[in-house]
Amino acid sequence: MKDLIRAFIVSEFVPDTDPAELADDYDLHDGGVIDSLSLLSVVTWLQQRFGIDMDRIELKPEYFRSVESIAAFVDRHASALAPAGN
Repeated sequence: MKDLIRAFIVSEFVPDTDPAELADDYDLHDGGVIDSLSLLSVVTWLQQRFGIDMDRIELKPEYFRSVESIAAFVDRHASALAPAGN
């Protein structure tokens, strides 16, 4: 799952970067990869890709700090019926 999340982040926000260069624990906010506006894209993608009902979850900045923290968030909240696409 981390590879899928990393691939999305790289393709959307740092397309000239090799996904292998983005470490699991790299701080996406402090590193300037994700800002408040791009965070909306991440949340929307997670909702669509993993079937997460964001309306029922209190979203906290620390959930989206790194590929690792996003993967942990998805592990906690993803639906078993998540779509296979995207």
